[in-house]
Amino acid sequence: MGRKRKSPIGKSPFKLRQRKLADGRISLFLDRSVDGKHEYEFLQLYLLPEDTAKAKRQNARTMREAESILQERTEALLTSKAATVEHKSSGMLLSEWMEVVRKSHEHRGARDLNGIDNTRKNLVKFRAEARLDEVDRQFCLDYVGWLRSSCKTAWGKPITPKTASTYSTTFRTALNEAVREGLIASNPWNSLEAAEKIKVPESRRDFLTIEEIKRMIDTPFFNEQVKQAYLFSCFCGLRISDVRKLRWKDISMSGEEWRVSVVMTKTSDPVYIPLSRQAVKWLPKVSNPIPERAVFDRLPNNGNLGVNLWSWAKAAGVNKHVTFHTARHSYAVTLLTLGADIYTVSKLLGHRSVRSTQIYAKIVDRKKDEAVSLIDKAF
Repeated sequence: MGRKRKSPIGKSPFKLRQRKLADGRISLFLDRSVDGKHEYEFLQLYLLPEDTAKAKRQNARTMREAESILQERTEALLTSKAATVEHKSSGMLLSEWMEVVRKSHEHRGARDLNGIDNTRKNLVKFRAEARLDEVDRQFCLDYVGWLRSSCKTAWGKPITPKTASTYSTTFRTALNEAVREGLIASNPWNSLEAAEKIKVPESRRDFLTIEEIKRMIDTPFFNEQVKQAYLFSCFCGLRISDVRKLRWKDISMSGEEWRVSVVMTKTSDPVYIPLSRQAVKWLPKVSNPIPERAVFDRLPNNGNLGVNLWSWAKAAGVNKHVTFHTARHSYAVTLLTLGADIYTVSKLLGHRSVRSTQIYAKIVDRKKDEAVSLIDKAF
């Protein structure tokens, strides 16, 4: 009789965790730390309140299913790492390494697979026969020059600086992973000076001032749910993707404070946002909300939503390019204008780094400069 294969769960990099929902159920999810950051996979499995023997039996089955998924994810990750080790070779093509990186990211459920695919294709166009151990500082400089001058879109147009920066960032990350795997001694990209790298022009952040938000509030609009959803976002900062998937079960009350709990679509990070009275005011009025039902269940598609917002803003006398995302920008700028610290605003927006929030601080600083300059104009 053969020896029973030992389960890798005991040494798994994944942790099976629980989160209590507003309706009393407990959601099960996997938590894995990667380079100091947490990645979550929500299993769509739930434990019920154990007030009956039947519920206890069902919870036991649910836990077994969750542990089975945990074991599958662990084995897949260990297999992926083993495959990476097998690829170790000083003569490996750079394009081959990019494929290994993609498989590694796919196994851990990362969302950047298209970016890796596009970067690999561009590296093949740049130098198809380049090998990983041939990548040095000059190679990186030549690649930057090629991205700036010769890389084209599928339609034959030069790529934007933002796209070029994305390709170079993905390439740098792949080289960092090669260092961690012992394939190269150091990352030559890190030897480039700031002026030698691709700089992305600071993106524009359209937002509404407090006075403009008040004008939007005071202006009637035929589509009440569009108005409710937009103003709700103005007072809590949720993206349209998160507003669309928001369920009544995600909104709860603790003492005197309302909270919303969501897993952000863009980052897959869970966030818990306290809701102001203004935010709660714009929730649809429902007497007995169904926990699984969408809060904003009658929103038009994104194209029509944009047309609706433009029409409403025009009627309110707001002469800006108003999209749903301006609500998120307006929330951030409003908080900073009213004196909230940047770290708190960063957490409320669900940013992984305060650096992502600094653009809003710059906007507020510009507003201060413009206000002070009014004195010079007056005198």
